[in-house]
This record gives sequence, C-alpha cells and structure tokens, in this order.
Amino acid sequence: MKVDLNSDLGESFGHYVLGNDEQILPLITAANVACGFHAGDPNVMAQTVAIAEKNGVAIGAHPSYPDRIGFGRRHMDMQPENVENMITYQVAALQGFVKGHRLHHVKPHGALYNAAAKSLPLALAICRGIKRVDPELPIYGLAGSQLITAAREIGLPYASEVFADRAYQADGTLVPRVRPHAVLHDPQEVAKRAVHMIQDQAVTAITGEHVELQVDTICVHGDNEEALAIVRALRSALKDAAIEIAPFDPHHA
Repeated sequence: MKVDLNSDLGESFGHYVLGNDEQILPLITAANVACGFHAGDPNVMAQTVAIAEKNGVAIGAHPSYPDRIGFGRRHMDMQPENVENMITYQVAALQGFVKGHRLHHVKPHGALYNAAAKSLPLALAICRGIKRVDPELPIYGLAGSQLITAAREIGLPYASEVFADRAYQADGTLVPRVRPHAVLHDPQEVAKRAVHMIQDQAVTAITGEHVELQVDTICVHGDNEEALAIVRALRSALKDAAIEIAPFDPHHA
C-alpha cells in the first residue's frame, strides 16, 4: 500500500513569510505551489520550485480565485469561461519556472476547490483550463467530488485527495473553516486518523457517519501552525503501518 503526501506551499509574499516550506519540502512527495492569486509572487514561486526540485519533490500548481485579502478562502461568483482562463493563466505561469516546463499536477485552492467539489460546471471549467495547458496533467480533487466527475468526463487524469488536518461532513465535503473543530492541530491525532483513512479508504464524519473515500493523495496544509510537526508525525505513522510514501503516478493509479 502506498500514498502520495502533498502540502500547499509557496504562500509567502514579498517580505511576508508564511509556513515552514524549506523544512516541510524534504518530507513530502508533492508540493502545491501558490500561483500569485491568493498568495505567492514570482520570486516565491521560483524559490519554492527550486527547493522542491532540489529535494526531488513533484511540483503542482495551486491556482485560486483572485483573492489575496481573503487568502483565496472567500467564494467569488465567476462565469465558467472566466474560471477556465484564470486556471490556464496560473498553471502556465508556474509551469514556466519548472525544469522541462512540465508540472506533475494541479490542485485548486481554497474556496475555488470547495465550490468545484459541489458544482460540476465550475469543476468542468477548471479541468478545461488545465487541459488547455497540458491534456495529460492530473488534477488533485476532493475524493468523491464533482472535480473527480469532471476529470473523468473530459478525460483528464486525476488523483482522489483526502485531508489529514481537516474535519469531514457526512456528504464527504470538508467542514467549513468558520465552524469549530474544522481544522485539526494535534500531530499524533492527525497522523493516527490519516493512517486509518488510508487503510480503510474511509473517514468518520464530524457527526459520526462512516464516509467511504478513495485515497490517492493526502494533504497537510502548509499554513497550519502545526504543519511541520504533523508531517513528521504522519511520516512516522505511515512507516509504522508499512504504507509507502510515493508521488502519485496516473499510469499506476
């Protein structure tokens, strides 16, 4: 049994530093790098890609709504064609910093990700925006969501993603961050829960329901203040459970 371990990184901007990217990058298999719309800037993008490549980490684009003030976590009502163009723009921008100009994957960020998990038209717009850049570029989407349905519909490779540090609702979506206990911070608790998610291909919702999920890749948010401790605990727990950590391979999914 194996799983991809990813983290949302490159979310600093100018002199403002967020997260522990340099310490986290050697411990994960895939990095989702902010593309300048919710966080990041050209210098941060270049620096994050360079550190990821130095550590042999797969690099993915992390496009967002254009929402720096809200860190991409506020919903924006955008037409599908505008979303498609916005995705192409951000993915192509990050691709320019990567050796060989070939990314490993794309994972939408924040409110865009959550909205597309429920809206097929929005999910299709995102997938079309990715496909225009590279028709073989996988999307990381919430397991069981419309992002996965859309990827299947247009023939885009995909990985079903789960979250180690987020609580789930009974329908398989994430508990909104404005609600209590939506984000988990205890490294040992998160690690134990993640191992069970991978082994059982399921998660227990915040209200107690058993929710079945396909687990191709598991995420730890880089802006979680306990991110580094969580990643370390998770790696140790996965090793103890004989679960291999390896980048997602769409050809062997």
